[in-house]
Amino acid sequence: MRNAFCLMLIGALAATSVRTVHASDACGPAPRLESGGDYANPDDRQNLIVVERYHFTPNVERLVRGESGSLGADLDYTLQHFPNHVRALASMARLGLRDKTEKPQGAKFSIACYFDRAIRFRPDDAQVRSAFGGYLLALGQDDHALEQLQEAVRMAPDSAVTHYNLGLLYFKRHDYAHAREAAQQAYRLGFPLPGLKDKLQAAGQWQDAE
Repeated sequence: MRNAFCLMLIGALAATSVRTVHASDACGPAPRLESGGDYANPDDRQNLIVVERYHFTPNVERLVRGESGSLGADLDYTLQHFPNHVRALASMARLGLRDKTEKPQGAKFSIACYFDRAIRFRPDDAQVRSAFGGYLLALGQDDHALEQLQEAVRMAPDSAVTHYNLGLLYFKRHDYAHAREAAQQAYRLGFPLPGLKDKLQAAGQWQDAE
């Protein structure tokens, strides 16, 4: 399914306790790669064979088990070589949410740092900002989540997942008009989950788009 990595991240939001995370100088300098590349670049993606055969396997992506060590170590290896590997970022975020930690075992940085490094590596990658916004929303960092999701929508206005996450955030703030608008956009673009619509209906705030 298109954007399946983001849907899995969304599925983790409701059961997550609120924590506070932020990137810091501990994130290190912006990645400068000797191998790997830009996950959003089709030419660079040809170099994914080693990473996805030995580290970012289906078992790692689904958080079943690590391949070369811990899940955090395999995800770290992937993100060291492809900092904006958005599926790996989403898996790292879900690992942290599942294990209730900001820095999973085997990871060199905090989860916020991996997103920070990805954004510094490729500031115009809308999928990274959308996934980061979803993660921040799960942690209760609403203001920072709003910044990332609004920027992601600006960069990629046809992303159903981003509109959906933005709608969840607006609903949480009781900004029902914007929540409804974001939900209508998400569903118009094909978002499959009815959760946000159900929330708006329960609050008496839903209406079909004209």
